[in-house]
Amino acid sequence: MADVQPGTEAKAQAPLVKVRDLKMYFPIHSGLFRTHTGNIKAVDGISFDIMPGETLGLVGESGCGKSTVGRAILRLYDLTGGTVEINGFEIAHVDRDSLRSKRPMMQMIFQDPQASLNPRMTVASIIGEPLDEHMKLTANERLARIYELMDWVGLNREFAKRYPHEFSGGQRQRIGIARALALNPKFIVCDEPIAALDVSIQAQVVNLLEELQNRLNLTYLFISHDLSMVRHIADRVAVMYLGRIVEIASREKLFAEPLHPYTQALLSAVPEPDPESERNRRPIVLQGDVPSPANPPKGCNFSTRCPKVMDVCRQIEPGVYDFGEGRQVACHLYSESMTTTAEPTAGERTN
Repeated sequence: MADVQPGTEAKAQAPLVKVRDLKMYFPIHSGLFRTHTGNIKAVDGISFDIMPGETLGLVGESGCGKSTVGRAILRLYDLTGGTVEINGFEIAHVDRDSLRSKRPMMQMIFQDPQASLNPRMTVASIIGEPLDEHMKLTANERLARIYELMDWVGLNREFAKRYPHEFSGGQRQRIGIARALALNPKFIVCDEPIAALDVSIQAQVVNLLEELQNRLNLTYLFISHDLSMVRHIADRVAVMYLGRIVEIASREKLFAEPLHPYTQALLSAVPEPDPESERNRRPIVLQGDVPSPANPPKGCNFSTRCPKVMDVCRQIEPGVYDFGEGRQVACHLYSESMTTTAEPTAGERTN
């Protein structure tokens, strides 16, 4: 048996992705002179880890900031605040040249495969573009790599000279997946990769992502509003509301016993496949509309719609309470009643 170096096991358990207090604000300009009058707080101070080989599902209703999180992590935006480490490298504030050298280890699969593929480029050109930018390959090596990637995602090699408009939605998404895999990344952000596909194709694409993850030891941030699909593919789930994460837990615990009132309402809206269970299902109906991220409420962002709201919720932002085993909840309901089992983390802040 080979000797195990000290610290090897601890290193293997270190997070591949570490996000701390991530903020992404978009400025609001108004008036004749385009004066800066405020900010849209798309992401407002979130923190989480993703372990190697893990799939973290990020869910929430439309407009809560899910896609912005994915793009900010990969530095497709210049961050307002916070830090992001991927594979031990801090990428949130490095210069463009240093960032470019780290691009191969982190890639993205976009939501709309038709919009994310250049209609004037062939499949071979699309998949080969990252190879041209980051690797020095001969023409034969480049073509061999393109064919290998097409084999991985289930595309016929004869399609290499075709254009995106000649393919179905599912096939176009496979092209996008092949492009994302071209540089052997460690971490991939899947930004609602099945949202634009027919239901009959969605399962095929998700199964392909799982197969590639097992083969290549990939780590995913899987962004979606489809809770049933997240339940199928994710190891842990983070729930977002209005720019903040309100709960993180393992898939089993989150779906079996949601703690945050928003998570409870979100899961109660999922239809049951069994007719008898569906008849007895009582969804939690939230009152009012989601507040504007340009003017979020004081205290807890969910305080304007929460069925369990307390006075403190409207004044103080809740701390993040850690229940162990990776489960965290940001809610005042657990600030006193659960102090013996839940302790606030460093994420607790007040307004």
